[in-house]
Amino acid sequence: MQECDGSDVTSARVKPSLFFFSYRENDGHAWLSCKRLGQPSVQGELKSMGVSNDGSVYVTASEGFQVGEVTKRSIVLSCPRENCGAKFVAPTTVFQKIHSKAVSCLDVSSGGGLGVSCSTDGTMKVWEAGNGTVRRELQGHIGEVNTCRFFPSGMVVLSGGMDSQLKIWSAEDGSCPVTFRGHKGGILDTAMIERGRNVVSCSRDGTAKLWDCGSASCLGTYSDCGGPVNGCAVGVPDNSVTLGEPDETPSDREVLTEGKLLLLACEDGLLRAFGVQSRKPVFQFAAFAALNCCCFLSSVRVVCGSQDGRIYELDIRDTRQPVQVVQLSESPVLSLVRFQSEFLASLGDGTSFLPGMEETLPVQLTGPDCDPTYRVAACGNHVYTACRDGVVRKYVL
Repeated sequence: MQECDGSDVTSARVKPSLFFFSYRENDGHAWLSCKRLGQPSVQGELKSMGVSNDGSVYVTASEGFQVGEVTKRSIVLSCPRENCGAKFVAPTTVFQKIHSKAVSCLDVSSGGGLGVSCSTDGTMKVWEAGNGTVRRELQGHIGEVNTCRFFPSGMVVLSGGMDSQLKIWSAEDGSCPVTFRGHKGGILDTAMIERGRNVVSCSRDGTAKLWDCGSASCLGTYSDCGGPVNGCAVGVPDNSVTLGEPDETPSDREVLTEGKLLLLACEDGLLRAFGVQSRKPVFQFAAFAALNCCCFLSSVRVVCGSQDGRIYELDIRDTRQPVQVVQLSESPVLSLVRFQSEFLASLGDGTSFLPGMEETLPVQLTGPDCDPTYRVAACGNHVYTACRDGVVRKYVL
């Protein structure tokens, strides 16, 4: 098993970050801040000068900043002194009536037609992704629901709550045909294996479990995680990665687990990886702070996000050093999702961003006013965010 101590990180990609603050409708101003970690920020403002005859918006920036391309939903800004810039994108649609309190998690069906979200108001709802119209309320958990996601079919939902229960729901009629029991603490995240005949859950109890949906039985437990397991992801690794062999012949209820790798983002700061079928540890990577989330980018690239704002990109063939460390701020990284060949991240300061390649600008999603963005989800070029302000926002990238 490979091991890495995060303190060995020497080449973090920590660039100055440009932030776009709240817009004031009454006088057409917006505040700007360019921040390099550990150094004073550069402050400035934007001002809308009106709309020209051809319909384009004319925007000026105070000293120290430059305005690039401006469209109805986006603006490109730069700070030459710090040699940084970003494209800021506004939501195309804002859904304010799905929930009455903070939206803690959401997902969008594979076809993009439906969304599902849960809230600190105790509700979980299925809604139309186009207009936010609520189709079903899924009732059955005791207390808060922490996580919800669609099965690949797009018509079935998997949820986990503080009641330590994992539930499967019909998005069509709101029924709950299957409930899994076995965790001793609240369920924090879930992952699917292929089409979802088997699923994985992770919990505050320090374990992750593999479940068979047909029999509602636990097929295996991944334990000794040193504390709560905050996030999980399942992927197909490069065939050069040794996943280990199971000690016993797998149950015939275990479907397509061979050749799969399970990532666990743990409260003790370790990213742990297990062979799904073997239950054997494959590698672990140590970050500087608690890890909140993780996801696969490809068969060799994975990312995990930490409480101190760092996002570590790893090559799973050799995890002794991260490929890069991306850090926009010191706010916690709350969710990560694959987007095209890269990833989208959401942070505790309300920022959601696409880091951009060396030749492209980072993209930041605007809207939340410093309220945490708990989850980001993507379907095609549409992106949805769940925020503490109770709003679901939809963007087009």
